[in-house]
Parts: sequence; structure tokens; C-alpha cells
Amino acid sequence: MTQLSVNLNKIALIRNSRDGDYPSVIEHAKTCLTAGADGITVHPRPDQRHIRPHDVYELATLIAAHNTSDQDIEYSIEYNIEGNPFAEAQGAYPGLLTLAQQTRPDQCTLVPDNNDQLTSDHGFDLTRSGKTLQPIIEQLHAWDIRVSLFMDPEPAQIDLAHAIGAERIELYTGPYAAAEKNRDADSKTADALFERYVNAAQHAHDLGLGVNAGHDLNLDNLAKLNTLPGLLEVSIGHALIVDALAMGLEQAVIRYKNLLV
Repeated sequence: MTQLSVNLNKIALIRNSRDGDYPSVIEHAKTCLTAGADGITVHPRPDQRHIRPHDVYELATLIAAHNTSDQDIEYSIEYNIEGNPFAEAQGAYPGLLTLAQQTRPDQCTLVPDNNDQLTSDHGFDLTRSGKTLQPIIEQLHAWDIRVSLFMDPEPAQIDLAHAIGAERIELYTGPYAAAEKNRDADSKTADALFERYVNAAQHAHDLGLGVNAGHDLNLDNLAKLNTLPGLLEVSIGHALIVDALAMGLEQAVIRYKNLLV
């Protein structure tokens, strides 16, 4: 079954609109775990617009306590920290690698974003950044952290991801979600684009890479995406938190999990 990692950035974004710790990122993480989430994802950025360094540390403590509790647990929770490894430290933000070294998440998803982007909107071009990423990947491996690279569905780029040592890719699904939303008007484009994702996932799987996916996934498009070959994990934040406004966070997690069976 594909794992669901809940991205808590939007909880932090709401909290940061006021002083204090309301809503609490930690308490909402606990709700996600109670509802059956398989993992927690955060994407700290240098401008600290949502998740902040103290959230990264506190969530690491929460997940470690969950995974080592005396109570019987059905599975271990995975901690996934996303971010741009090239972004410089800024203010209280110490840099992605420092956060990774200090918290030792299960997975680091490396993303080529910057502060000018509203959200991540493209994968790596490894013809340009592959050589500079390789020693970063090696360092993360030395800390026993699995590395996933945020990628477009392009087999040639996926070849490069494999060559520089990533264990997984995360397919950027923004274009897929947009095409599915417009399917009634242009089904041919939607079908052709989805075939690109199928081929990319199969290519990665054939290389021995794990396949993750994320961005703009929701209750309308997730079930179809879950048919991708070898899909291991989806990371979902925005839509799941929006749905939680209507149905509650626990029920939203359950609804998303039910689509991944």
C-alpha cells in the first residue's frame, strides 16, 4: 500500500499569522498519527513563512518517541524533511543540511526551490546541478538518511538521479493535477500527460529507484495517481488541510488513506 505522508506546512502558516502556538503543529501531527498517517513531512524555508526550525526539532522528538514507545505499534512513522540544500542560512534558519544532521530524518527530499517561489513548481535539472548535488547526497547517506530528488517525469533526468546516488525520486505532480482538473475540456492532453508519469515511474522502478509523488494531489486525482508503477509514498499538505476545514483533520487523513489501498 502506498504510504501517506502529511505535510504540515499549512498548519504552521496559519499559526504564524498570530503570536503564540495556535494552532499547534505538534498537536496536529499527533492527530495525523492517530488517524493512521504513515509519515510527517515538513518543508522549512529560509524565510520561515511556515515551518520553522523549532518545529523541525520538536517533530523529530515526537516521531522518535512514537517509534520507540513501549506500546505496541503497527508501523514506524517516517519523518521527511524537504528543502533546497543550496539555500543559505538566514536568521534562525540554519540550512537544510544542519537541520538534517541534527534531527536525522528517515528521508530528505531535495527540492530546487527559492524564496521567490510561492511553492515548488519544477524538478531538478541534473545536467546543471547533478555534480554539486552528489556530495550532498553522499553526506546525507553518511548520516543514514535516505535521499529523494524532486523530479519532473523525464526519463533522461531520472537516469541522472540514479547515477548520482539518490535512492528515490519524488515526481512533481502539479502538471498532472492541472490536467486532471481540466480533463472534461481536454481529455487527450490529460491522457498523454498521465502516460508520461506512468512511463517515468516505470523507468525509475526499473532502475531500482523508489518512486514518491507530490504536489496538488487531492481526493479527486489521488486514486488514479496511485496506479503508478512502484509508487511508495505520496506527500500531501495543501488539499488535505483544506479538506480538514470541512471534515476535520482525522477524517481527512482517513479519507486520503482509503484512496491508497
